[in-house]
Amino acid sequence: MKALLFDNGLRLADYPKPRRDNNEALIRVLMAGICNTDLEIVKGYMGFKGILGHEFVGLVEECDNPELLGKRVVGEINYGCGECGYCTKGLKTHCKNRKVLGILAHDGAFAEYLVLPEENLHIIPDKISDEEAVFVEPLAAGFQVIEQTHIRPSNRVIILGDGKLGLLVAQVLVLTGCDLFVAGKHTSKLSLLKGKGIGTGLIDNLGDSKADVVIDCTGASDGLEKALRLTRPRGAIVLKSTVAEKRGVDLTGLVIDEITLIGSRCGPFHPAIRALEKESIDVKLLISGIYSLMEGTKAFREASKKGALKILIRMD
Repeated sequence: MKALLFDNGLRLADYPKPRRDNNEALIRVLMAGICNTDLEIVKGYMGFKGILGHEFVGLVEECDNPELLGKRVVGEINYGCGECGYCTKGLKTHCKNRKVLGILAHDGAFAEYLVLPEENLHIIPDKISDEEAVFVEPLAAGFQVIEQTHIRPSNRVIILGDGKLGLLVAQVLVLTGCDLFVAGKHTSKLSLLKGKGIGTGLIDNLGDSKADVVIDCTGASDGLEKALRLTRPRGAIVLKSTVAEKRGVDLTGLVIDEITLIGSRCGPFHPAIRALEKESIDVKLLISGIYSLMEGTKAFREASKKGALKILIRMD
């Protein structure tokens, strides 16, 4: 099969078609999205080598479960061992032996085929297009914020970052009725939230604003520092950014102001699929371009450009 391979550089390559084990499904990938994590892996994050990509929609071509065969699916990206203490307690996303699609020890979605456990798969309703379905995984990461933090309508919440994830998280949080403000660096991106009841502005103009909850979606190494300056005493910071760059942070204020710091990663797929089906969240406004797999390296260059949002890769 053809695949976009990362190994001392990114290149289109002929690559062995994966073979499934029992209780796994062979999936023909229809479309996949380039995530900021993919861009950071190319810079050295996680030390991953292989096929990148973890946001996808595809058709099940081989499986043991007849209810999945021929169905259009998306997939949870963490692949636990199923036997350790974390897995038996329902924490497979934290399994010490886990594999993560396109990120850790498991080839990803920028290829014509991939393999995932059947239990990781979710059938996509016909009403949701392929372009929208690709967003289920990152949208689920947005819903993880409200799984981990009880955000009330009375809460003042600031989201830092107007990139792909920040704009998705904003559309999730506005559903809570909280006093929401999104701060970024690009007025053009912030304008995409116009008409959704969300306040927006430039990060540099925030001044001494303080919030009950600050969510870092900057994808930058200094995002946590900015969040610390904006969080009220006994408030909370939700950290969504993953970056390759290493940076020291003074955590004195975290202690003095008794701020709760929450790391947040993958999230629940069901509410993400439901939100797309009900059209309560608009993801199409985040698409900057669609490229073929043969144009994969070009797609990555476009995704890396300043101002780019979601770049999709179509496998046909």
